[in-house]
Amino acid sequence: METALLRSFSSIIPESPISLTHFLAATVLIIVVLCFTFRSKSTYLIDFTCYRPPESLRIAKESYIEHIEMSKLYDKETYSFQVKVLERSGIGDESCVPIALHELPPHSSLHAARKETEMVLFSVVKDLLSKHKINPKSIDILVSNCSLFCPTPSITSMVINKFGFRSNIKSVNLSGMGCSAGILSISLAKDLLKVHQNSLALVLSMEALSPNGYMGTKKSMLLPNLLFRMGGAAILLSSRKRDKRIAKYELQHIVRTHIGSDDEAYQSVFQQLDEAGHVGVSLSRALIPVATKALRTNISKLGPLVLPYSEQLRYVWSIIHKKVLLLPSQKKIYAPNFNRALQHFCIHAGGRAVIDGIVDSLRLDKEDGEASRMTLHRFGNTSSSSIWYELCYLEAKGRMKKGNQVWQIAFGSGFKCNSAIWKCISDIDPTERNAWSDRTYLYPIDEVPKF
Repeated sequence: METALLRSFSSIIPESPISLTHFLAATVLIIVVLCFTFRSKSTYLIDFTCYRPPESLRIAKESYIEHIEMSKLYDKETYSFQVKVLERSGIGDESCVPIALHELPPHSSLHAARKETEMVLFSVVKDLLSKHKINPKSIDILVSNCSLFCPTPSITSMVINKFGFRSNIKSVNLSGMGCSAGILSISLAKDLLKVHQNSLALVLSMEALSPNGYMGTKKSMLLPNLLFRMGGAAILLSSRKRDKRIAKYELQHIVRTHIGSDDEAYQSVFQQLDEAGHVGVSLSRALIPVATKALRTNISKLGPLVLPYSEQLRYVWSIIHKKVLLLPSQKKIYAPNFNRALQHFCIHAGGRAVIDGIVDSLRLDKEDGEASRMTLHRFGNTSSSSIWYELCYLEAKGRMKKGNQVWQIAFGSGFKCNSAIWKCISDIDPTERNAWSDRTYLYPIDEVPKF
């Protein structure tokens, strides 16, 4: 019997040790290849939450104008300029600023900036983790972005200390990246999740206003004072395949464009000193043309990824007519219809002109810009987090359906234009509590008339 068994096994096992080694190596290689082939390469957005400031921090336009008047810093021309910008801004009376900016004169300090950052980020992180009963120690990756406030220890360290994250958490703090930093943070988190499989990533987006109020009189540097408001968002991402069943969205594409090699684009949003030595961020007159150029470059890369072939062919044919055949009848290059591929649009709420310009450039319907305009009206320009308030609006209005795709478009200093495409993979409950829950029934509202 033993002899028969030995003969049987000897027919399976190679006779020489070298052949056995090769056999085992090939087996291991096949297993490794199969693991890499079948492991999840997707990035899932489990959920996100946006900060809703307390009513006590609201600043109505009349109150803002009164603050400007009482400061006694401005001549009649500069005062009238600020009033006109506020009236045209599209920002309503529900937007908020931190307590330091309610004071006269505004109280700008490191302490005030820390308090504002803690108020926003601690709130959204607590809401998000408690909602899904997530232990802070299960977070593997933490990415935060805040352009103009970069303290020591960093913002990620503040959050780690508050919630007791693990000592081996992979944390990154982005600064100086402008309003497009929200998508940059998602891009970074996505890459980290690819390297560190089966992980959870927490992304935090905000801008601190307390230390960055401009105290001078230069008009181009007064604009950020008038447009930016308090806000922030926390986004929970996962590369774990089992999280697909509870996730809201799956990331489809990210396209990043940076045209900073062009001097005009580089200087269009620029932090600097004015003639009196006051620090502020200047928004140049070239900002809208620069944003249009950056968007055009961005969609040239994004279009082939999302547009149906019929739209791509019409675009290419229009170029051939105009630039190759030189036909005078072809006045413009065909603008692809993104409504053929995407159902929703979250355009950075940088200002009314930015939203209107993109809606017109992309030939979108008025309703496609609604989420952006309403976010600007209620919350103001909350910098990198504005696109999340817009997605939150779409959810609260019950418009986000399973299978829908949404395009987030963000612009930022540098100059940058970044796009993210998400696909809704679950049934969104519009009655779920979020930043819009207390006001959903009031929106959309009629827009403020243009002057």
